[in-house]
Amino acid sequence: MSVKSKSKILLKKTTALLFKLLIACLFITLLQVLFFKWIDPFTSSIMIQRKIGLLFSGKKDKSIKYKWYDYDDISKNVALAVVTEEDQNFPFHIGFVFEQINKAIKDRQEGKRLRGASTISQQVAKNLFLWEGKSFIRKGFEAYYTILIEFFWSKRRILEIYLNIAELGKQIFGVGKASEIYFKKHPSELTRSEAALLAAVLPNPKRYSVTNPSKYVRKRQEWILRQMKALGGAAYLKDL
Repeated sequence: MSVKSKSKILLKKTTALLFKLLIACLFITLLQVLFFKWIDPFTSSIMIQRKIGLLFSGKKDKSIKYKWYDYDDISKNVALAVVTEEDQNFPFHIGFVFEQINKAIKDRQEGKRLRGASTISQQVAKNLFLWEGKSFIRKGFEAYYTILIEFFWSKRRILEIYLNIAELGKQIFGVGKASEIYFKKHPSELTRSEAALLAAVLPNPKRYSVTNPSKYVRKRQEWILRQMKALGGAAYLKDL
């Protein structure tokens, strides 16, 4: 057999193998998304990454604070405050705000830092399944998972999972556990002001504090409260 024939056979085998791997990956990721359509996550990719970091840190407390609460057991003030802060178009978009994507591409071409401004759906995709970072590779995987969860999950389910896995302080995940730790109350009892304060730290929970809020956090809290009223209150999310 000639070298050329052997090369063709090798290329065909490699192509077939890559195709099988691609199909396997598509099948596995689809199963992941369908699984969490009905099963509440007991952890997330970001929590696992934080846990690994804690194991190699000098901290005595290496625990992750996390407790699941169903959507109906969380104050609607919190749901509205989070949507107000993170993604006001959440009830209406299909997972992406293309204006923000175009701005991100333009900024990258101009040599600026890769922008964030992800939708809640994109954040769920990242926090539940992926790793941190702002590379185009990770953003590509994020977009893929976002399409899947927008197609297979309801908006209510997406928001429910976001409320439960969002990072809200050092080693604290989910508004339920945050409510217990910061306000000593059940998340269904959170007031508009408390909900707005939690939402105000979401952009950077490692830097911003709920227990000792800076002037900036207080200003964000006040802005969120005004926006919650402008959006019409809890009725804004009634169709989720």
